[in-house]
Amino acid sequence: MKVSIYSDGSARGNPDGPGGYGTVLKYTDPKGELHVKEISAGYDKTTNNRMELMGAIVGLEALNRPCEVEMISDSKYVISAFNEAWIPKWIMNGWKTAGKKPVKNVELWKRLLEAAKPHKITWTWVKGHAGHPENERCDELATTAADQPFEMLLHDDGGDLR
Repeated sequence: MKVSIYSDGSARGNPDGPGGYGTVLKYTDPKGELHVKEISAGYDKTTNNRMELMGAIVGLEALNRPCEVEMISDSKYVISAFNEAWIPKWIMNGWKTAGKKPVKNVELWKRLLEAAKPHKITWTWVKGHAGHPENERCDELATTAADQPFEMLLHDDGGDLR
């Protein structure tokens, strides 16, 4: 089963302002019918990078069987971590960067790796705000979620967000 997942994250007043993520999943079934699922959520205090990670995580966690996935994002933070092999180096160094500092958002990176395990994933970067329809939709979902009244938002304290 081939699935395209588009994701984006947003934070207002980054860091520690309200934020949100938006994810769009697309699958064409054997009969040629397109299926689309959109997911978004907002948090009252978070960072852009955390929301970029959450967009990818929830997209993968929405899949109920192993799939061939193209993950498409405008986040170089997420895409480069896979395509430039940052993650194996972080793991080898005990979740430390090349500069020997702790990797930020390690709990979300671990959650993303777990969500990715059953799938064969191609990680694709697209330029943000450049007219890519699905990326623009994800941005709309993420910013709308970030802009919801605070009482409707979840608080992202860096812990488990499930």
